[in-house]
Amino acid sequence: MLWIKALHIVFVTAWFAGLFYLPRILVNLAMETDAAARARLITMARKLYRFMTMLAVPALGFGLWLWFGYHFSGAWLMAKLLLVMVLLGYHYYCGMLLEAFEQNRNTRSHVWYRWFNEVPVIILLLVVILVVVKPF
Repeated sequence: MLWIKALHIVFVTAWFAGLFYLPRILVNLAMETDAAARARLITMARKLYRFMTMLAVPALGFGLWLWFGYHFSGAWLMAKLLLVMVLLGYHYYCGMLLEAFEQNRNTRSHVWYRWFNEVPVIILLLVVILVVVKPF
């Protein structure tokens, strides 16, 4: 099971790298006025979104394997699973925001995206506390 735990941590870390970076690209897109730079940022964001989606699959798969293999239970786990669901929604919403940029329909400011960029940081903090400390 230690191999599964190690792989879970690696894929979660890689997925989070994308969750941290993609909204930052969206901040830049919201500020960009040059068409060529905007096209380049959209291409970067689209490739990153595809890649981070592929990383989320094994992260979730190894997490489920750990859950069923160790028979974890408790309120801390339910809270963690709820946060993982929120994170999946955040991931999906990032794709919707990217699509809005691709179709020239973005209505949000770079300031909004800067705040939006902080969501995965807060979720990561809460998940690590839940898993390590198990406060309830």
